[in-house]
Amino acid sequence: MFRFPSIEHPLGTDILGRDLLSRLVHGARISLGVGLLAAALNTGLGLSLGALAGYRGGRLDALLMRLADLMLALPTLFLLIAVQSLLPPRFLTVALMIALSRWMTLARLVRARVLTLKQQEFTLAARATGCTGQRIVLRHLVPNTMGQIAVAFSFAVSDAILIESALSFLGLGLPPGQPSWGNILSDARAGIVAGAWWVVLFPSLMILLVTASVNLLGDEVRA
Repeated sequence: MFRFPSIEHPLGTDILGRDLLSRLVHGARISLGVGLLAAALNTGLGLSLGALAGYRGGRLDALLMRLADLMLALPTLFLLIAVQSLLPPRFLTVALMIALSRWMTLARLVRARVLTLKQQEFTLAARATGCTGQRIVLRHLVPNTMGQIAVAFSFAVSDAILIESALSFLGLGLPPGQPSWGNILSDARAGIVAGAWWVVLFPSLMILLVTASVNLLGDEVRA
């Protein structure tokens, strides 16, 4: 039963009479968890493939970049909807699918940076002293891309939260029993007809504020 925001329920209740504030707080752990995990997987994959393509070059570079171009040409949300409709709605599955569909931009950034760095004197000196390619990449090239990686990670977190919210709103994200912000918004659709504006407004504000804050943090890191 919808209840208007009051002292007892500061953000009101949903259609089942559940306190909206407590659900949003609990849902923050799930939505932020998906965002952080997807961003970590996305960053690890993009960094690895970008550094590999940039340092090795040749056919491997061409193959990985054409794969990235192909993935970038595909509409991400429609692709995720198609894949998620075939997979069980689980926390790890959602985070993994988001990561696999969003690694391309970071990979291209890291590749471009590595292509520049591997021509620098410190890289040539390391190669002349007998350092292996793996050591050069891990000890000399990757640390010099940390600025781009930090910015890309912050943007990947907000991107993953928005994608998870969209998938859950469509019923293709996390299971309905897990109160992510997307699931809370999905449950709030009945509130639009009933005039319970608070069940739509407050979850939307949470998503907006968190993603905007993470993006601003990324801008500060870049500055």
